[in-house]
Amino acid sequence: MVNILDFIIAFFLGELGIYRLYKGHTGTAILWFFTGGFFFIGWLIDWIYVLQGKKLFWT
Repeated sequence: MVNILDFIIAFFLGELGIYRLYKGHTGTAILWFFTGGFFFIGWLIDWIYVLQGKKLFWT
């Protein structure tokens, strides 16, 4: 089941690292912030994981 708040934050603010910061992954949140969601590939993977209801990786 998809959490709607997670979906909204990951989709709109995921490339800035806000979603990872929200989930408690500070290290990768900083990386996402300075690289634009790890060059948008990491953001896309995070977004797919949110849609599938899986936990984040790359902590």
